[in-house]
Amino acid sequence: MTRLVLPIVLGCLMLSSSPFLCAQEPGSIQARPLFNGVDLTGWVRVNTPEETWSVQEGMLVCSGKPIGELRTDRMYQNFVLEVEWRHLVAGGNAGIFLWSDDITARGQPFHRGIEVQVLEHAYGNTDSYTTHGDIFPIHGAKMVPRNGRGGDRAFPTESRALPSPQWNHYRITCQDGSVALEVNGKEVTRGDQCSPRKGYICLESEGGVVHYRNLKIQELPDTPVEPHMVAIADRGFQSLYSGLDLRGWKQAVGSGLWKPSDWVLRFEGQADQSESLITERMFEPGRWICDFQLPEADSQLRWQWGDDESPIFRIATDLPEVTAALVKPGAWNRLEVAASDDQIVAWINGKEVVRQPAKIDRPFPWKLLPRGKVSLANLYYSERTGSLDATATR
Repeated sequence: MTRLVLPIVLGCLMLSSSPFLCAQEPGSIQARPLFNGVDLTGWVRVNTPEETWSVQEGMLVCSGKPIGELRTDRMYQNFVLEVEWRHLVAGGNAGIFLWSDDITARGQPFHRGIEVQVLEHAYGNTDSYTTHGDIFPIHGAKMVPRNGRGGDRAFPTESRALPSPQWNHYRITCQDGSVALEVNGKEVTRGDQCSPRKGYICLESEGGVVHYRNLKIQELPDTPVEPHMVAIADRGFQSLYSGLDLRGWKQAVGSGLWKPSDWVLRFEGQADQSESLITERMFEPGRWICDFQLPEADSQLRWQWGDDESPIFRIATDLPEVTAALVKPGAWNRLEVAASDDQIVAWINGKEVVRQPAKIDRPFPWKLLPRGKVSLANLYYSERTGSLDATATR
């Protein structure tokens, strides 16, 4: 049956210039649109600004800049996802993430989840990856591959993807923690025992211009799933860094030591240099996330809520409670701060490092005060304070 349908699918992909001219192939499931061809209803910009994702002629267009992701506004467990995609840049890189958390993983511009690779042919094919539909777990997710090569990546059994600027069709079936990928009408890649196996669907921005159209999803009945196999649900986080520039922030001095570098925001001061970066927005009590990297022994970072008389949280390698919570030198750490009306609590990598009373009776900005070289990423805010006794850092 697949071979009979394939010419129809490929002909439709290559000959049609309109995203709505192709009829659904005979025998295919009935599905609802996951993208309406008009706007981003049903989708959430996780860590990319408005200009990264646009709608043009019924297509969802990704600029590739900055590196980051767009996710669905609801979670899915068992489903069949169909999508047509094409790269507009030779060697372009992108991906589709399955069963992902609400925000990106620590020190990464991408989510924890199962990635279905979307690569253009000029990227090349090696023993480590292909441009024909690899599937693999990323940033803490797990999967047992079929047709693996000693790791956890599943490789396609055939090379069926078409090069830029031709359209390709993916059909991704997710059922009970297993995922199967059909490329242009034939199944070529599979993985099993996935965790998480319920979560968000994401589209990846990773440098190249990518077009998507005819995104459709057929939801299948849910089945029992262990709580630890469910991704982290929406906590209301909003990104505070565009990945392109310093919009929404102001430098106290304006010396230019703060450098946007795609998904990473760098402070390039010397050991004796410090320059604050302050949000233009005023915040009520809530929860903040900031991933940070201290590349040098004398690097420091202080976090401050409000004006000079407000509590200051100093994140530096010379503080014993901080040192105990940090991962190995030079690696990424995740700072979480939760403020209620009467106290502030801070965690690093899930370990509590500060808890102190704080009278917060009016909105304040968020202030960052580094010293020496410091790298930041994944700056988020949620108006939901959440628990002050525990944190679900991943």
